[in-house]
Amino acid sequence: MDPLLSLLDDTVAAARSTGRDDLVARLHTAAARLRDPRRRVIVAGHPSQGKSRFVNALLNAHLCPVGDEATTTIPWQLSFAEQPRAETVTVTPEAGESRAEFPFEARESHSPPRSVSRIDLHVPNDLLADGIVIVDTPGIGARATAGARAILEMLPTADAVVMVTDASTELTAPELDFLRQLTEYGTPTAVLLSKTDLYPHWRQVFDADRDHLRAAHLDLPLLPVSALLRAHALRLQDPQLGAESGYGEVYQFLREVVARGIAAARESVSREIASATEHLTLALGSELKALRDPRHAAATIAELESAKSAAQQLHRRTAAWQQTLADGITDLAGDVDHDLRERLRSISRTGEEWIDDHDPGRHWQAIAEWLTGTVDTALGDNFLWAHTGAEALAERVAEHFRELGATDLPDLTLESVEYAGTLAELEPDISAISKVLVGMRGSYGGVLMVGLATTFAGLAMLNPLSIGAGILVGGKAYRDDKQARLTRRRGEAKAAVRRFLDDIAFQAGKDAKDRMHHIHRALRDHYAGVAERALRSIDESLTAAQHAASTHAAHRDQRSAVVEHQLSTLAALRHQSGLVAAPV
Repeated sequence: MDPLLSLLDDTVAAARSTGRDDLVARLHTAAARLRDPRRRVIVAGHPSQGKSRFVNALLNAHLCPVGDEATTTIPWQLSFAEQPRAETVTVTPEAGESRAEFPFEARESHSPPRSVSRIDLHVPNDLLADGIVIVDTPGIGARATAGARAILEMLPTADAVVMVTDASTELTAPELDFLRQLTEYGTPTAVLLSKTDLYPHWRQVFDADRDHLRAAHLDLPLLPVSALLRAHALRLQDPQLGAESGYGEVYQFLREVVARGIAAARESVSREIASATEHLTLALGSELKALRDPRHAAATIAELESAKSAAQQLHRRTAAWQQTLADGITDLAGDVDHDLRERLRSISRTGEEWIDDHDPGRHWQAIAEWLTGTVDTALGDNFLWAHTGAEALAERVAEHFRELGATDLPDLTLESVEYAGTLAELEPDISAISKVLVGMRGSYGGVLMVGLATTFAGLAMLNPLSIGAGILVGGKAYRDDKQARLTRRRGEAKAAVRRFLDDIAFQAGKDAKDRMHHIHRALRDHYAGVAERALRSIDESLTAAQHAASTHAAHRDQRSAVVEHQLSTLAALRHQSGLVAAPV
């Protein structure tokens, strides 16, 4: 048995013996985190970069669908099970998480409804059995997916991210923006250069990508891999070919992820043991002090009553920490909303300037891709702004609890919400025949006018002068019509961009407000619980000291020995938890 789990069980027993069910619940939650070996790894990247093929090669099994078109439209989560099983998972605010099983063999042909949040595959696999959970995500640049923002909202529950980019081209600006966001969040990230078997120049791309990462101040591992070489190496049992595939470095990265996850879980459990023993020691220490020196019991009781009064003040709604939280949430909500609007207005201005300088009808697909990617990056940056601000607010509120020794921060995991903004299609330009007819219609007036005038000079209606005039007038009519059509297309394009950004602003604004409410409730409940536990510890210390002060002298020595033994046990638990918190 893990020594840390043994210490945790002893701490639970000590807390239960004193009736501290609140501490027992927190210790059980910490034990669940330590006993859960799963480490969640998110595989992300733009469409058609080989994410699903990489996952299949990593697990040496054909699990995720692959193809030339976008095959992953919702996240696929792969975890271990003794028997293969496939489920669709739907998450709603009202009903929470609901699952529906479907035939495992039909996973590639299964078309889940739009309400499904993800697909879970449970398969017997050695890598998954070690605790790795792989999440294959949709392309972050695809118009039909939630994009990078949805992946950023998965990060609080993720242990690492693997971003896949193929060796056909160098890292693009949207990919570097996404990597910057991952780095700002602090999630361990690796960049995989896939399809090295398809492109002979992949080493030049590898060097260029490394330079791009260095220029962007992104200290991330860059690992070249080939799923095809990996498959051949496994089939031929060729170690050299396996080394060429690059998957050995990927497995090393995953081992480091598991080690970091275990270390973080053990450190969290150690902190919980230290916090619980501190709460328990407070009551026992006060009782022992009163038992040893009854003359100073009154002073001890007075100190505890003062501490109880301070804790009660923290617990009241009118306390300073409540005011700090309320003011901080208001300011943060305003800043996040302003940041979101400013980013979308900047995108709108840039898009309109580009439309004014180009023909949107010829480049509408490029505009749509740029707009989708830029909005995706802007929403991700806004999410990071909110997350950073929430952490800073949690730190400010925690300052009110320093005197109670309670400095732990709450879990601010946020839920993902998909946005349904779609960019309308532009009406296509008129055909070549229609353009010819426009010119002919304009030339008719010129031919008729000059032809009638030249008949007085004895010339025919159709003569070189009338035909030349028709060409000049027809050309001008064609150019005027072309400019009018271009102006109309530009106006329609700007209107379509504005409608798209308005839809995004409407939904993202609602999401931002919901996020602020979630953060407010999480911080309020967390610190209310901190104040409640501190108040209970002080209250029980006061009761113990008062009881000890009135204890008969004949029983003081006996009770003192019991309390001293309990205190020494708690001190030993706290000391040993720090020693064994490192990974074993």
